[in-house]
Amino acid sequence: MQTRTLLSLGALVLLSACATPQPGTSKSPVAEAANLPAAPTVISRLIESPEQTALRTLTAQQDQLYRVAAPLLTNNTPLCQGNARNLLGFTAKNKYSYPPEYMEAAQALGFGDELQITGVLPDSGAAHSGLKRQDLLIAASNKDIPKGPDAERQAAIMLGPIVSSRTPVRLTLERSGTKKTTVVPLTLACAFNIELGNSDNVNSYADGRRVLITRGMLNFTKTDEELAYVIAKEIAHNALGHITQQRMVATAGGVIDNLLRMQPDSVTMAGTSGIRPYLQAMDIQADTVALYMLARAGYNIDNALPFWRRLAEQYPVTVPNGYNALHPSVNQRFETIRQVVQIIKTKQDNNETLMP
Repeated sequence: MQTRTLLSLGALVLLSACATPQPGTSKSPVAEAANLPAAPTVISRLIESPEQTALRTLTAQQDQLYRVAAPLLTNNTPLCQGNARNLLGFTAKNKYSYPPEYMEAAQALGFGDELQITGVLPDSGAAHSGLKRQDLLIAASNKDIPKGPDAERQAAIMLGPIVSSRTPVRLTLERSGTKKTTVVPLTLACAFNIELGNSDNVNSYADGRRVLITRGMLNFTKTDEELAYVIAKEIAHNALGHITQQRMVATAGGVIDNLLRMQPDSVTMAGTSGIRPYLQAMDIQADTVALYMLARAGYNIDNALPFWRRLAEQYPVTVPNGYNALHPSVNQRFETIRQVVQIIKTKQDNNETLMP
């Protein structure tokens, strides 16, 4: 049960982040995290359909990924090695963004034919321009935003060239029945999509352009900080071109495509799913770059080594389809992490540029 990737095409990357609940609202924490309107009364919540509840949960999980990934993507363009692109700084969905069996639930939760802003990236051009959740997208640069079943793909095709021009985008929105026009400056970020995988195995994957975190890994991480460690490692693998070097783009892409389905094919998930384990040199390089990315994004790296140790203890190399089956150089990785953390902290103390 998985929502589809939102408004992304080539150079176009739109990001989402969770909003801070406003005082006096009746929204539950889950509803806020899920970008979805809360039921107005306790009775309404009690009669909410299982699909509506599941939709809230799924969207909240995807939003957590975007929220945690956002500072990693926006603060590390020098480390993305040619993978930085301009973005508008928001995500948008309509009722067709969800699988057919969830469409009715999405409509009950406020989604229609129009693309609706579901999240705004903090400190992005969209945020500075005043874009808000639930704003309806009407037009961009005087061109009507597509509606209906294929709106996301058509909007991505339309917005791609506009965003690639590197000029601010003029957006027409509808908010509470009133139209307004605003100019949205572009935000430079690493152009990697962050996806949630519909699987309980504790793993993460990269295919050169996407990062996928399984539901199992999401549940294994105890904090946003721990989740950031995992996302940063996969972003680093992408930025360093490791999947291409291992000639595993098609295989890794197939695994990610499978895990994005509502009902992934479990047969293809046996062992390492055909993905070759990373070479020791690649893993050490990715750990190094990931730690710098985390520090540049403002994350605390002091707990990185304890997290990776806990993961290795609970899911050792021998666990099929687990994280360390694809990253088997555990002891070497631990020593690298220990050393690099100390180097980074020294650089921070001396106000030095954080570059590997």
